Amino acid sequence: MIPQEYPRVIIEAVEPQVDGGRFPIKRVVGEKVVVSADIYKEGHDKLAAVLKVRKVGEKRWHESPMTLGDNDRWFGEFTVVAIGRWEYTIEAYAERYLSWVDEITKKNVPGANLNSELLEGLVILKKSAALAAAPERTRINGIITAMESALAAGEQQGAIDLGIGGVIRSMMAACPDRSEGYELTPALAILVNRPVTRFAAWYEFFPRSQGSMPYRHGTLQDSIRRLHQIKAMGFDVVYLPPIHPIGHSFRKGKNNSLVAIPGDVGSPWAIGNEHGGHMALEPQLGTWDDWDRFVATCRELNIEIALDYVMNCSPDHPYVAEHPDWFFHRPDGSIKYAENPPKKYQDVYPLNFGTSDRAGLWQEMLKIFLFWVGKGVTTFRVDNPHTKPVPFWEWVIGEVHRQYPEVIFLAEAFTKPKMMRLLAKVGFAQSYTYFTWRNHKHDLTEYVSELTGGEMKEYFTGNFFANTPDILPPILQFGGRPAFIQRAVLAATLSSVYGIYSGYELCENEAIPGKEEYLDSEKYEIRVRDWKAPGNIIDLITRINQIRRDFPALQTYNDVLFLATENPHILAYAKMTEDRSDIIVCVVNLDPFHLHHTIMHVPLGIFGIGENEQYQAHDLLSDERYRWQGPTAYVELGPTTKMAHIIKIRRW
Repeated sequence: MIPQEYPRVIIEAVEPQVDGGRFPIKRVVGEKVVVSADIYKEGHDKLAAVLKVRKVGEKRWHESPMTLGDNDRWFGEFTVVAIGRWEYTIEAYAERYLSWVDEITKKNVPGANLNSELLEGLVILKKSAALAAAPERTRINGIITAMESALAAGEQQGAIDLGIGGVIRSMMAACPDRSEGYELTPALAILVNRPVTRFAAWYEFFPRSQGSMPYRHGTLQDSIRRLHQIKAMGFDVVYLPPIHPIGHSFRKGKNNSLVAIPGDVGSPWAIGNEHGGHMALEPQLGTWDDWDRFVATCRELNIEIALDYVMNCSPDHPYVAEHPDWFFHRPDGSIKYAENPPKKYQDVYPLNFGTSDRAGLWQEMLKIFLFWVGKGVTTFRVDNPHTKPVPFWEWVIGEVHRQYPEVIFLAEAFTKPKMMRLLAKVGFAQSYTYFTWRNHKHDLTEYVSELTGGEMKEYFTGNFFANTPDILPPILQFGGRPAFIQRAVLAATLSSVYGIYSGYELCENEAIPGKEEYLDSEKYEIRVRDWKAPGNIIDLITRINQIRRDFPALQTYNDVLFLATENPHILAYAKMTEDRSDIIVCVVNLDPFHLHHTIMHVPLGIFGIGENEQYQAHDLLSDERYRWQGPTAYVELGPTTKMAHIIKIRRW
């Protein structure tokens, strides 16, 4: 069958988009979206294209013209100005007027009879006049009348000059004929988050460990006092492990012992007892009034609260009695506890998302999110989301955002890369990453380039945690204080979003032999710390966070530029603002045991510096300043001197 309608303009290879538009790209408020597409059609017509954007729910599109680059590639850009869901599309059309101008200009040679071409031009002008608003219509019609008079008087050149002059061109640009155009459908989606999604420093701590005496359960009031120290170090987000009542049955003892003795506080991830479940506070932490004071103090200090969202229930959780069908059952009728072989969690029952009461379970999980948002929580660190159905996450995040679009979700998913990516696509604003285990130059370069330079940057933001209560990586176990310095600099500068777990600043690294787990883990006991202990790196972390706030280049997530060095143990990379007004070069010794030196290659052209031009390299960590010239620089770093440079590049 011969098609009756078909696009007269081809629009293809649109970027950015995720999975052909199935999922939204992501940005934060104030961020630019640069859009490009291949746009062309048959024949020789001139084309025009406009980029159209609007917030979902609005009727009116905001338009801006696109510009033609090489090989039919068109470019446009816009800035998103509010959180929520946005959409954008492209409309392209044959520019009949400009095509006519091009044609008649080429044909306008001495002796040529262009009456027919002028009549064609008048048809185009009259059609545009009909589309124009009243004032412009009158002006266009005036030019049409003048052209007709000139044509009738045999003044061909005069008619041409009237039809292609600057006055009429500007008017025609304002009222183009798009009748044979094509609009890309469906529109592509953008999920716009708050800036803290892309730039923040996270600090994780257990409120129950914030007291001043060992074996005394800390409180929210103790945590309020701790907040001021955390803010002084420069952190923007405090992340709390579960703060709910902890189960009694099969409670874990110290070091994950299967037998708890009196006084053992258990794992906060075994949620629920006679005091309530996920929407209750552990009584030893305090009251709801204490929680309100904690929230108020965070707001005064401009600190965000991130709460661990854990879909685990202890055997004592109210859900077990009220909704036994929400859990997995063995053939003998008993409820299965959680396992991640070889690990066993006898104190935890996982929820069964395949339950026949799926609607009831899903709605209850949504209710928990909404409850804590109402209590002042703005961010959720979701525990093991990869073990739950992805459609659930797409649904529940969408439902939360329908009421509270400002809420941020972090996926704690150390799992297969494809699953990590999919979780980001369906709504998680941030994700844990494999940074924790990337220690070598090649591994770091390849991994960070994948996260920040390819398609993943459109939807995936990696939160680089240097340690967690679950993970004490070997480099920290054996590398000592130099390794803690090295990893802090890497985490805080390779990604614009990073975090540490309490005790990192004290270089705590005593592990269970042969495992990546802390000895005397805070997951199972109270840890009271001496924050003035010798060898701490509190001043360094404070300085790093201050540098991040002062220099916009470190607030950008995308496109880390790795620089060539001649030593495999030294990693160098640059981050810069789009206009190159702020350029930061970071150089890190990846070997915490030995001194290393190298020649680093500086990309002067990219930095906008002449080959023979002198420039200043200001080490923001030590405040030392160097005068550099040319495309190479000598660097020396070691565990007894300095492990890293964070260098501000300045032209003299």
